Amino acid sequence: MIVEPIINGLIAKTAHPIGCEKSVANQINYIRSKPAIIKAPKRVLVLGASSGFGLSARIALTFAGNAETIGVSLERAPTANRTGSAGWYNNLAFKHHAEKSGKLAINIQGDAFSEDVREQVIEAIETYFEGEVDLVIYSLASRIRPKPNSDCFWRSSIKPIQRPYKGHSILFEDSSWHTHTLPPAINDEIESTRKVMGGEDWESWIDTLINSESIARGCRTVAFSYIGPESTYPIYLDGTLGRAKIDLQQTSHALNLKLANFAGNAFSAVCKANVTKASVIIPGFTPYLCALYKVMKQEGLHETCIEQMYRLFADKVYSESGHVPVDGERLIRTDDWELKPYVQRQVNDILSRMNAENFAHIADYTSVKNEFLQLNGFAHDGIDYSKDIDLLKPS
Repeated sequence: MIVEPIINGLIAKTAHPIGCEKSVANQINYIRSKPAIIKAPKRVLVLGASSGFGLSARIALTFAGNAETIGVSLERAPTANRTGSAGWYNNLAFKHHAEKSGKLAINIQGDAFSEDVREQVIEAIETYFEGEVDLVIYSLASRIRPKPNSDCFWRSSIKPIQRPYKGHSILFEDSSWHTHTLPPAINDEIESTRKVMGGEDWESWIDTLINSESIARGCRTVAFSYIGPESTYPIYLDGTLGRAKIDLQQTSHALNLKLANFAGNAFSAVCKANVTKASVIIPGFTPYLCALYKVMKQEGLHETCIEQMYRLFADKVYSESGHVPVDGERLIRTDDWELKPYVQRQVNDILSRMNAENFAHIADYTSVKNEFLQLNGFAHDGIDYSKDIDLLKPS
């Protein structure tokens, strides 16, 4: 089968196995060019390990920190005539490269919200990690979460609160400018979004690990979050997503107290805006990404996911000094370069002038779309995309 990119709006329906392997290999090569993270943890559990920040964190800690990992993710397997999801191929590629380097890499395929997956994780920790973990990364990006002991679900909603939101998105499907108006969320939507994307499940995971005696002394846990600049507040910080992320950040304080009993810590790390499967579907976010990429590249401040994760763990969470720098709310800020005032002034200027006719010229749409395609295994140099491949045995 010849695999071509099929995009529905802002969602990729296909993934190229060989291209996904190259994406993972490129990240590994970057990490191998960096100094080792001397104080990195050796036994790491990554919840949400197949793409974005979770995958990059796993790569950084394995290839710069000498860590062994258990990764949990829910991805679509390939069939004879349908590609698997990009995350499916990413997991296989990561495991191949990690094991080739002599590092244990356990992939657990399943819903991280389910009790069955928790049991598999506890068993894997017992079997491969001598019963304990040194770091738990929480990087889940799901739209639904099952309600316990029920066939029903909580479903997240990306909506404003109190007043409607009018914004624009750039659809990768046909590079078109799309205007949309979203009504304000009702209380049930706000609460459901908090249940799915807030800190409740993170805390539940840590409680499960504590109760199963799987927490090592000095264990840390880190969850990834986002705040963003004022220009994105109406749809993010002041909307349902923001409420959920505030809940996640508050949960870090409760978990910090629990892990203090093990001489450990809990942190919420506020990341820079990057092209990920989760970020591009946020209404109004693609124009912001295009403007941000242009400015940060011009200023020499741009970071990809893997560059940001290396800085997070090498310079902040596991720095040689042992000190973890946080702000007044105990947040680790890796969005510090994005939120520099002179960066945001230039971004806002571009956004104020951006429209359907000029977005591809005054902002960096080309890089943003190219990065999106590469997330799904396309647009990589050196790959013959006209080649017929076996989806079940692509290599």
